[in-house]
Amino acid sequence: MEQHLHHFIEQFGYIGIMVALAGGVIGLPVPDEVLLTYVGYNVFTGAMSYPAALGCSFIGALLGISVSYYLGIRLGTSFLHKFGPKMHMSEKRIEQAKVLFAKMGPFLLFIGYFVPGIRHVSAFLAGTNEYRFKKFAAYAYTGAFFWVFTFTTFGRILGRDWKNIRHYMEHYSLYLLGILMIGLLIAGYVYYQRITTKENAS
Repeated sequence: MEQHLHHFIEQFGYIGIMVALAGGVIGLPVPDEVLLTYVGYNVFTGAMSYPAALGCSFIGALLGISVSYYLGIRLGTSFLHKFGPKMHMSEKRIEQAKVLFAKMGPFLLFIGYFVPGIRHVSAFLAGTNEYRFKKFAAYAYTGAFFWVFTFTTFGRILGRDWKNIRHYMEHYSLYLLGILMIGLLIAGYVYYQRITTKENAS
């Protein structure tokens, strides 16, 4: 895996990051977190600029999640059930995402990036549920930034130990999700209070 990533990044650079990450978010077999962490490692070695790496990774994630959203609008859930398993989205994962989306709605667009398999489905479900683009973008694009920032920064901090990201995710993913959920609840409450205040003022 390291060798493939090395050759890919070396050959295509920042453009390669955008293309690979966009494809991975849509559902192609790209190890997104590993890719982002490796990008962070390249920042650590000085082969890449941190702002440029973040920016290109963010653009790639936005492209992927936006395409997935529009596919949901155009194709509906029948397409997801038919072709999802061929893109490494099992029926079980799809059903889990549907249940979570029904309960958590837009919050899943934010936190879903940190759950492998869920990020590939959440934007599609937002499209099939006819979410307004502004509502979709507010959560999905914010989540994309935090996801990209988190793993790219991990790679930069871990340095030559970047390959241990799988170990950290296996052991600490629940803690990370817990922190994110608390942050989401706080952010959601603040956002709701602001909207309520504006509506009352008008």
